[in-house]
Amino acid sequence: MEIVLVVLAVLVVLVAGVLLVRSVATRRAGTVELEPAEREVAPPDGGSAVVVEELAAEAVPATESVEVAEAPTRPRFRERLERARSRFGDAIGALRGSRIDESVWEELEYALLGADVGVDATEDLLASVRSTVAERRLTEGDELLDVLKEEMRVRLGGFDTSLHSGDTPPTVWLLVGVNGVGKTTTAGKLAHRAKIEGRTVMLAAGDTFRAAAAEQLGMWAERTGASMVRGADGGDPSAVVFDAIEAAAARGCDLVIADTAGRLHTKSNLMEELGKVRRVAERGAGTVTEVLLVLDATTGQNGLVQAQQFTDAVDLSGVVLTKLDGSAKGGIVLAIQTQLGIPVKLVGLGEGADDLVPFDADEFVEALFS
Repeated sequence: MEIVLVVLAVLVVLVAGVLLVRSVATRRAGTVELEPAEREVAPPDGGSAVVVEELAAEAVPATESVEVAEAPTRPRFRERLERARSRFGDAIGALRGSRIDESVWEELEYALLGADVGVDATEDLLASVRSTVAERRLTEGDELLDVLKEEMRVRLGGFDTSLHSGDTPPTVWLLVGVNGVGKTTTAGKLAHRAKIEGRTVMLAAGDTFRAAAAEQLGMWAERTGASMVRGADGGDPSAVVFDAIEAAAARGCDLVIADTAGRLHTKSNLMEELGKVRRVAERGAGTVTEVLLVLDATTGQNGLVQAQQFTDAVDLSGVVLTKLDGSAKGGIVLAIQTQLGIPVKLVGLGEGADDLVPFDADEFVEALFS
């Protein structure tokens, strides 16, 4: 009996030893938890305080792979442009199966104007389509619509819609536009995209004249893990943007995304103030590669007027068209690119963080006609 007890005791000790070894091995090979630690850093030249979040990890095994979250599937134009398609598609639906005559051209003109392509862009577009139809001796409405799609693809697709990085980091993107078009939200969504791409971001709360702007941008900074510079309410927007660029350079950030004012509560002219912001930003340590005009697609031709005004003031590099999913005026894309020669680089197809997507000319045209 005593021998049996001794044997059982030995077995218990051995099992306990095996479990202990496995426990240690599991702890060494397991996933690493990163604990956030927040601290405040003063940027160069006595600027505003920067809230910097750092991730401090324990030892990471050299052979251990780190799981990276996959980028979410972006929304499709066909799924989100129902309103624009219904306004445009219903009007041209009657042309299918019909013979080409003058009434068909009138219906087509009405459809384009109804989609807010604009008078000048519509006339220019139809002149090219008429010429192609005559040259090919086409007689059917379906053939005419095929030519129209082809012409629209050519006109919308001849632009560089990529967002550029500078040779000297940090890269700087300035967002301009009137109040209410979604500049601050766009800045946050761009920070979200940059995070997925593996970039480090500094947000600049340059809209110092709207009380809620900095708070809203701060929420995006917290959500995306970006750093942020903000100034006093009503302060100099140029100083905030400059401080953000200098702080980003000091911290080694890849990208500065700067929100700007859409209305001023001072005697200064908005366009003059934005011109000053750009000039000051270009004196900083980084490189300004994008000045993006944020437009609300639901405003239609009013957006074209805004684009012209901002182009004259700050030399735009592209347009971000928000709320395209909720607009029946999708033709504004064609008006902006053909009349002003400014590429639409990004479009908003929903309220989610992942619903700001690169503009795709082929997908856009197909969504309108399908």
